[in-house]
Amino acid sequence: MSKLAGPTTARTSSSSIARWAAPAARSAWPRSVLLSLTSWDGITPDREYVGLDNYRHLADDPVIGTAVRNNLLWTLVTILLPMLLGLALALALNSRLVLGRSFLRTIFYAPAVLPLVSVATIWGWLYNPTDGAINEALGTLGLDSLTRAWLGDDSTALWATMVPAVWVRTGFPLLLYLAALQTIPRELHESATTDGATAWQRFRHVTLPALRPTNHIVLALSLIESFKVFDLIYALTYGGPGRSTQVLGTWMYFNVFQYYQSGYGAAIAVVITLVAVFVGIPYVLSQTKDS
Repeated sequence: MSKLAGPTTARTSSSSIARWAAPAARSAWPRSVLLSLTSWDGITPDREYVGLDNYRHLADDPVIGTAVRNNLLWTLVTILLPMLLGLALALALNSRLVLGRSFLRTIFYAPAVLPLVSVATIWGWLYNPTDGAINEALGTLGLDSLTRAWLGDDSTALWATMVPAVWVRTGFPLLLYLAALQTIPRELHESATTDGATAWQRFRHVTLPALRPTNHIVLALSLIESFKVFDLIYALTYGGPGRSTQVLGTWMYFNVFQYYQSGYGAAIAVVITLVAVFVGIPYVLSQTKDS
């Protein structure tokens, strides 16, 4: 072997996507699995069958350990923070005391529709160590000791890439939570207030239970999205400095297109797909149960 380095709408959308994606999945998935069982450079016609060697090498590859840890940390941060921020913003925008709610909703959701390459360009400029806005602002405030090469320091690079990810992903849970909040009858809150419930008690016993289905949807879709992370890491750090910000998606890309180890890259892709499928099963089952 060569060297290896709303419920109804949601159900309708899910079924439509499934009908469209099923033929493609049936044709692409077996090819990827078969490719993962070979040693191939991706160019020459010769492929050497190596069985499960590519999968065994996953356990020996030190970069895989780094990538898995980064994926898990990325998943934790970019799911919890957007969910909490989205819920907080939705609660604020659902209040009648807030003016310009339509405008604010648009502003908060706008980052979610930006291409991730554009997002990376914006934040790459903000993080620029010489004339970036973040270091300039810190210097203006007299906090020069905090300025640094945010994307060039392996202690901050991964965290720095998570900030734009949170910025982009907050808009999606915001809209889902806001839609769910608007379906809760105001009579429930009024009755709880009449009974002497505090704002926290109303949130805990009235709002949170009503948001449980939305929490499941946001969590499942966010989990799948987090395991597919590639664009921001690739555009902002290219997996560096060193290999400190590598994730499974970028390491797969490097092996296929940089190191010409398509078989090993395909094995990583298969693992990513399996994780996404198993994570998505609870969401699919919940949609089937509801229907």
